[in-house]
Amino acid sequence: MAKFDIEEKIVDVLKTVFDPEIPVNVYDLGLIYKIDVTDSGEVNIDMTLTAPNCPAADFIMEDVRQKVESVEGVTAANIHLVFEPEWDRDMMSEEAKLELGFL
Repeated sequence: MAKFDIEEKIVDVLKTVFDPEIPVNVYDLGLIYKIDVTDSGEVNIDMTLTAPNCPAADFIMEDVRQKVESVEGVTAANIHLVFEPEWDRDMMSEEAKLELGFL
């Protein structure tokens, strides 16, 4: 399977991962900064959280890892939590802003 196809499927599963406190998925919230698929199918994801002290951080990151590893063609998923650049509302998709009443 081509890397592009794998990346597309990863985005699809990321749209099923939610912060328990926000009714919008992590992808549309703009929390996913980088998705890198290697030739061997290993995936490296840089992601952030809406707040550094997010109580659901472990739950969200584990959900991301499990769902990404379930994608056909993925051999392993490495989730890297980063706080640079700092997340803000401008990183959300238009749909997320609408859902949360920011538009």
